Amino acid sequence: YLSLTTWDGFSAPQFIGLANFKRLLTDPVFYTSLWNNLEWIAVFMTIPIVMGLFIAMSLNQDIPGSKFFKACFFAPMVLSLVVSGLVWSWLYNPDSGLINTVLRQVGLGNLARGWLSEPEVVMEAVITVAVWRQIGYVMVLYLAGLQSIDRNLIDASHVDGANAVQRFFNVILPQLAPVTVVVIVISIIDSLRAFDLVSVMTRGGPFNSSSVLANYMYIQAFNNYNMGYGAAIAVIIFFIAFLFIAFYLTRIAKEERNA
Repeated sequence: YLSLTTWDGFSAPQFIGLANFKRLLTDPVFYTSLWNNLEWIAVFMTIPIVMGLFIAMSLNQDIPGSKFFKACFFAPMVLSLVVSGLVWSWLYNPDSGLINTVLRQVGLGNLARGWLSEPEVVMEAVITVAVWRQIGYVMVLYLAGLQSIDRNLIDASHVDGANAVQRFFNVILPQLAPVTVVVIVISIIDSLRAFDLVSVMTRGGPFNSSSVLANYMYIQAFNNYNMGYGAAIAVIIFFIAFLFIAFYLTRIAKEERNA
């Protein structure tokens, strides 16, 4: 209802119909935020899933130190997003940050950048931090899925002479399909609700180049006191997320019927 009003959070809301949504159609910052969220989704659908699965497969072996490495990869998820954002902001510092310092020390000073102050690289810098955290989460989900794989099928593939690649694509990966669906849906939802890292590291800057929908919604509603417009952005986020959630629930219901 608030998305259909103009409201500053203090006076009574005034009904204005679809005016807020019409304004979104001509708002360049909204389109930038939407595009950044889509970029976030594209990255989350590839790098964390591939690397998380690879690490899970590597650590799902009875090898020395596997528990230690599992803890190391999952450790970023234990830290709050605010702490992660602050730590990485220090690492990205253009003058005294570890990243630029190392680049200069190894003779690659020409690659040193103002990672959080240059519109060309700021979004990739923030997403890198999100990927760093997400990989451990995906790894844990796949490790849980690997525990439920039918070992008899793997043993049968050994008897049939299948190599490691064939076993992975023809035996292991199909059995991980339910986990993969969960990972994809969670990754999409996490991408759409990205807020903490952007708020802590850049607040959407410079020049709104790192703005995402959740951050833009917050700024409009609680900084600019434009609650109605912020609510309209929230409605858009909800409907985008709802599409993926509906797909996930439909997929699960179909699998249960076929079981």
